[in-house]
Amino acid sequence: MKKEAILHVPLSAYAYAVGDKDITVRIRCAKDDIKSCCVYFGDRVDTNPHVRMTAKNMDLVATDDLYDYFETIISDAYPRLCYYFWISDGTDRLYYNERGFNTEINENRTEYFQFPYIRREDRLRIPDWATDRIMYQIFPDSFADDKRHISGAGKEIMIDPDSDDTAVSRSKLGGTISGIEKNIDYIRGLGINCIYLNPIFMANSYHKYDTIDYKKIDGCFGDLKDLKKLVDTCHAAGIKVLLDGVFNHCGPDFFAFRDVLKFGKESKYFGWFYDLPDQVEYSDPPKYAAFAYVKEMPKLNTGNPEAADYLISVGTYWIKECGIDGWRLDVANEINHDFWRRYRNAIRAIRPDAFLIGEIWEDSQTWLEGDQFDSTMNYRFSYLCKDFFADRSLKASEFDEQIQKMIMRYPLPVSLVQMNFLDTHDVSRFLSYCNGDRKRLELAYFYLFMCVGIPSIFYGDEKYIEGIEEAEYRSPMPWKSDESFSELITALSEIRTEHVALRRGRYKKAIISDRDGIYGFIRSFKGDGDNACNGENILVVINNSDFPREICLGKERKKEKLYGSCRMNGELMSIDAMNGCIFVLK
Repeated sequence: MKKEAILHVPLSAYAYAVGDKDITVRIRCAKDDIKSCCVYFGDRVDTNPHVRMTAKNMDLVATDDLYDYFETIISDAYPRLCYYFWISDGTDRLYYNERGFNTEINENRTEYFQFPYIRREDRLRIPDWATDRIMYQIFPDSFADDKRHISGAGKEIMIDPDSDDTAVSRSKLGGTISGIEKNIDYIRGLGINCIYLNPIFMANSYHKYDTIDYKKIDGCFGDLKDLKKLVDTCHAAGIKVLLDGVFNHCGPDFFAFRDVLKFGKESKYFGWFYDLPDQVEYSDPPKYAAFAYVKEMPKLNTGNPEAADYLISVGTYWIKECGIDGWRLDVANEINHDFWRRYRNAIRAIRPDAFLIGEIWEDSQTWLEGDQFDSTMNYRFSYLCKDFFADRSLKASEFDEQIQKMIMRYPLPVSLVQMNFLDTHDVSRFLSYCNGDRKRLELAYFYLFMCVGIPSIFYGDEKYIEGIEEAEYRSPMPWKSDESFSELITALSEIRTEHVALRRGRYKKAIISDRDGIYGFIRSFKGDGDNACNGENILVVINNSDFPREICLGKERKKEKLYGSCRMNGELMSIDAMNGCIFVLK
């Protein structure tokens, strides 16, 4: 038994509450090493001198490149839980607790793993609606200024034309909030039920990540009435609205930074900024902390109580003023955790079902423990899809292992709401990674809708926008182009919306052929509570090769095809090159 590979961490993704009396318990072991595993659990304050323990078998739920993961749910658990594991590799049989491994379990309950108390306040409280979302990300400057139209012409607006202030707001391609509102029917037609807008508040640059005023809409994009109309139109169409909050840094014309430039250390806002020198000069490169060393983006000090209060008021203001449904929060990993805890509490106090997504490119366990964010931007997903669909540098088995690892890094409720995407406003278009091969892009989108997590479309992907550099991947929406794969996105949206297993189900590999480029997996949902009739199993098969393939699906269960270019002949399925198929297993 490879004991060094075995891992369990209480109060983490390896042990978390999924209800007031239900706990998911997970243990990691070396790949192909453990034959069976069970958890023994009991009341850690049992009045009996020897804690009365109950055994429950654990299921193998995932395998990555190095590890197997066993898991079970302890239902109707004691509020105070102690537990340990019994593990067998077919030869050795060991108990595993806080102290380590032994052939016999001791009677000292304090050396068992502990779940001290199932506190309802500490449970993951992810808005239930988030799990069922299909997202469309819009870069406002690039999308539309009218129905199916964008001018491509930018503008400049003086921030305060009645003063000597020379600060200006700029746009580049002419997109507006009103333009987005006039195309909600297009967005809804794709099956979208959530939009995320890049920043729309008053700022200097066209991208609006250098904020001037957090409580005003940028004049290049419109005004408060435009945003209210957009939100109302979206809500009437069943679409949630998320805005972009940029609280790590501001712009050079933000009132507090201008005061610091004028009065230096004597400014009452000096403490609002992180690591300012005594003499603050607006120079390049900056001698003060700034986002990515960009002098136009001085770093805010969210550890300062006054600055934190102001920024938190921004978050609550837009929910109260316009009824938005949540926030995507920029550069979230460079802001102190206490700020995010305060921010979440303030937002949830006025909107208990607000959805919070952090921009964190790496693994994000620290931010996803239920006290800060509900979700983060899942760049890992995009990297894996690039390697499998665009580059084909990953074999099907390797892709599956890495996807399983991705899913297992968080509690399942968190993985179900990770923001999955192929590209965003910060990276090259996925089609460019595919060297313009549209079939590879379309197959990657097929997978996007089938995987665990919220599928997110970056505007114009459905119109085959390409681009390596910023000016290209943020190019204007090609409204006049008839070339699109909108029908595919609409069909996949409808299937995902109709089948709960694709939105809320577990993920398990089913068919893998590295030689043929075949990858199949099952999304399974057991149903809500005792209502087993809600259960569902969906089989997804992908042919990520340039040739038609024939594979055996077996005959143990009847299969009803939902979607895909394939033909059945008994147990055999012929699937076209660069295609995917979806089946309901009965």
